[in-house]
Amino acid sequence: MSSWVSRYKQIGRAVEQVQRLRVILGVFLKYGYGDLIHRLPLHDLWRSLPGRRFRRAQAEIARHPRPVRLRLAFEELGPTFVKFGQLLASRSRLLPKPYLDELARLHDHVPPIPFEEVQAVIAGELNRPILEVFAEVDPTPLGSASIAQVHPARLLDKTEVVVKVQRPEIATVIRTDLALMGHLAALVERHVEEWRIYNPSAIIAEFAHRMEKELDFSNEVAAMQRFSQQFAGLPHVRVPRVHRAQSTQRLLTMERIQGIPASHTEALDQTGLDRALLARRIVDVTLRQIFIHGFFHADPHPGNIHALPGNVLCFLDFGMTGFFAREARETLADLMIAVARQDESSGTAALLKLAGAELEPAKPGLEADFAELIHQHTGCVMGDLVFDRLLQHLFQLTYRHSLTLPPEVFTALKALGQIESQIQQLDPKLDLLAELEPFLKELRTARIRPRRLLRDLVNFGGEAMVTLHAMPLELRKIAALLRSGKSRVTFQVEGLAPLNEALERGTNRVAFAMVLSSILIASAIVIHAGIAPRWHGIPVFGLIGYASAGIMGALLLLAIIRHGRM
Repeated sequence: MSSWVSRYKQIGRAVEQVQRLRVILGVFLKYGYGDLIHRLPLHDLWRSLPGRRFRRAQAEIARHPRPVRLRLAFEELGPTFVKFGQLLASRSRLLPKPYLDELARLHDHVPPIPFEEVQAVIAGELNRPILEVFAEVDPTPLGSASIAQVHPARLLDKTEVVVKVQRPEIATVIRTDLALMGHLAALVERHVEEWRIYNPSAIIAEFAHRMEKELDFSNEVAAMQRFSQQFAGLPHVRVPRVHRAQSTQRLLTMERIQGIPASHTEALDQTGLDRALLARRIVDVTLRQIFIHGFFHADPHPGNIHALPGNVLCFLDFGMTGFFAREARETLADLMIAVARQDESSGTAALLKLAGAELEPAKPGLEADFAELIHQHTGCVMGDLVFDRLLQHLFQLTYRHSLTLPPEVFTALKALGQIESQIQQLDPKLDLLAELEPFLKELRTARIRPRRLLRDLVNFGGEAMVTLHAMPLELRKIAALLRSGKSRVTFQVEGLAPLNEALERGTNRVAFAMVLSSILIASAIVIHAGIAPRWHGIPVFGLIGYASAGIMGALLLLAIIRHGRM
């Protein structure tokens, strides 16, 4: 019985996936991406779509540029595609700049779900009636996004909290989309050759990993704890306390912060808070996150930073975080120092190191383009937003020179851009780039302190010992392979596919012509010898040979004419 139930569920899921795939194909056709859809072996699905309705919709949408249509398609397809578009917006090498700019505008704000559904999720997650856990849950949400929405509430002991509730069935929807996106990525790799180099399947796999983490609220709890530990010694930095007994993977209950969003300057002034001090503290905490700890809040918009009495900062919503390994954040620091010092040579070297391309052949024009980037940013006047423009110019530069920077670089620069816009409101006189330079210089100085050098030397010595210990065994393996004749060197030369096709086509035509010539010669011999049977005195086999040769000659001539050359 259980096997039949399992099989029935599998069939049901397969039907849902096919229906969802038809919706996805339909939306992309509607927004004018049929040229890509038609290259995939999905003809039975897209041919069955209502063509008249899509043609009518296409006529209305055609006035929009193609990048805008891609954004609209992602928005119509829902939260999975919106978040995927946001990921693509941080990958400068995948899409041209107009697409990157348009996808960066994607937002996942959606209408709230009915309160009855919220209650059902809370009760189901806690396995108890709501009133046994909460004295009250406010039906009006504080905010609503694609994966969850937040409601104010009170525990039984009257403690004020907020409850983050995952939308019902959103995990199923997202996982269905992820499975279909993986299938489509595999088809694109097989049938769209020019996209194969970008490894679409790997991109979707990384995206799926991120989405699975976002669906599990325990990851957000871990991020809040880590952030709190990083700044445990700073009394002016706070993170809401999590109530673990009332939290699960789909439900997050935390302390309610009664603060003022950092962008509400009038309210800050009315409560007597020091805006200039708040601005300096926001800058200091942000720079420490990115360049010292390597773990940072990746979405520090004004609603996620609140000011508390005593000019204390409270960071909210840790659903998006970033992480830098030590070497990567130090290299990013070198890049920023080079921009501040107008040193295009050091900046270019840091950029190549960040992209993992320092050992590749020199890229003509890269240093000149970086010098232009420096010139555009060191000439800024007070009030200009440096990091927003720096992010856009880095997008352009990396795309032009086929460089791939880690996504965390763009995430960090985007976070700095968000912070910069906030401090412009809090304290227009504060220059983030000017604050950044001495901070990064101190970071560079810390690299050559004796304690750091000693630690690096110990680490290097340990790695060297491991390598030396393994070297005799590796050398014996190489010698054994050489003696057995099993070793070989493989060369791969790029760009030979068109040449191979041309040679193969030419060889086939030569062989075809040789067979044709043989038939003509054999037929001439048969006719000259007068071999029976005959038709009107002419040998039948000779006539058949001439007829076959005529047909083959016509086919060869058509093939030559079709390809436009002999």
